[in-house]
Amino acid sequence: MNLQKQVYDADDIQKLLGIGRSKAYAFLDEAYESQKPFRVIKIGKLYRVPKEGFDQWLNGAS
Repeated sequence: MNLQKQVYDADDIQKLLGIGRSKAYAFLDEAYESQKPFRVIKIGKLYRVPKEGFDQWLNGAS
């Protein structure tokens, strides 16, 4: 079965944005609180970001 990734985790966000680990977690925490500029899901201490919304934000779509 070939499942395509539907969400990014903190490591993915860190690599995609080229930022450090602590900066990535601070950014995700802030985005989680406001649910802007994209949706963030928190499961326990784990962050998950729906791929579609993040990709749209990264590519400049609103």
